[in-house]
Amino acid sequence: MGPTLTLLQHSTYFLFTIVINNPRMAAATIPSALFDFLRDLTANNRRDWFQANKARYLAEARDPMLAFIRAFAAPLAAVSPHFVADPRPNGGSLFRIYRDLRFSRDKTPYKTNIGAHFRHAAGKDVHAPGFYLHLDPERCFAAAGVWRPGGPVVRRIREAIVENPDAWLAVTRAPDFHETFELHGGSLKRPPRGFPKDHPLIADLKRTDFVAVANLTEAEVTAPDFLDRFARLTRRAAPFTALLSRAAGVPF
Repeated sequence: MGPTLTLLQHSTYFLFTIVINNPRMAAATIPSALFDFLRDLTANNRRDWFQANKARYLAEARDPMLAFIRAFAAPLAAVSPHFVADPRPNGGSLFRIYRDLRFSRDKTPYKTNIGAHFRHAAGKDVHAPGFYLHLDPERCFAAAGVWRPGGPVVRRIREAIVENPDAWLAVTRAPDFHETFELHGGSLKRPPRGFPKDHPLIADLKRTDFVAVANLTEAEVTAPDFLDRFARLTRRAAPFTALLSRAAGVPF
């Protein structure tokens, strides 16, 4: 019992020393309490409950995510200077916890996940090229690419695939990318107008979203090294996002 306790004490002290000596890591750690809050919110998705627990939301979910976004600014700038990690609580990279109920049958007032979108500086919404982090007790993932691009942009992406299929294949079939990410999103039932239905990459041409997703576990997200893990995923997804950015007509 004595030696085991001593070893545990030494291990805890070692981890504590690492965190204290690395302020960026300490400030950017995502706490397990964030997921506990989201589980409780899922079970109590009501305005009265949220108002009674708003201080908890701020301390356990919003503020740690804002700190993570702030710390991610430097690693993101090293990938590309054209993407933004904005730690403002409103209008920045962090998505609002409040759901838009205007056109939804689901009238629960709050999202039960936390999302951060590191979008291109030229974009003003979620449809711009970017990197994304999704935290949910049911599923966590990192993502990159373009979600639901508008008509002109989706056409330019498809044209880029047709004009240079080797570049598309070199990026999306590269071992580092292919072993880490899966392409997700919607697709047309029929080939898009103006594109050959027998094209070898017709499955990619039919996409309406060009999003690469890497699944994460809650344990990975709450680990002390998650900021570095997420930065590595961003670097690995950079060629994909660069290809889409150039097709969309924005610099990378």
